[in-house]
Order: sequence, then C-alpha cells, then structure tokens
Amino acid sequence: MRNPEDLGDMSELRAEVDVTDRALSALLGHRARLISRAAALKEGNGWPARIEDRVDEVIGNARANAETDGYDPALAEALWRELVEWSIRREQTALGRE
Repeated sequence: MRNPEDLGDMSELRAEVDVTDRALSALLGHRARLISRAAALKEGNGWPARIEDRVDEVIGNARANAETDGYDPALAEALWRELVEWSIRREQTALGRE
C-alpha cells in the first residue's frame, strides 16, 4: 500500500483506491469461505448460527482495530454489524435453519 501523502494527483490516488478495493474484495471473499467452513463445523457440533458472545467479540474487535488503524470506530461497527448479520444468515441457510 502506498502512503497517501506520496500520491501526487487524483489519477494516482484513484488507482490506489482501486488497488485497495481489490484487496478488500479478496479479503471479503476469504471471509465468506471461512463462514462456510464455520457453518459446517457448527453443524457437526450442533451449534447455532448466532452465538451472541462471539458477535459481541467481533464487533468489539472491529472497533478496536479501527482505533488502531486510524478510522472511525462507529463506521467499523456499522460495517461489521452488517457483515456479521450477513454471515449469520449465510450460516443459517447452510444449516437449513432459515
């Protein structure tokens, strides 16, 4: 990743945004595959898709990571809440518990 201060014009900045977006997309794809695996493991254990303590932990981690990474923890929480709810729906579908 390039330092934003090293980007001299909007063309360079936009190119870096595109590179960053591509990396984020790859990470989200990886996370989705992890969620599929989680559903398989939960099915074997008889666990539910939603485990509130884990939801709280993931949201707390997102807020803490945002603090560390220098962006708004409220934004991180909103994004991760959506991501977590999507993940739970995906697991529920896989578990046949829609």
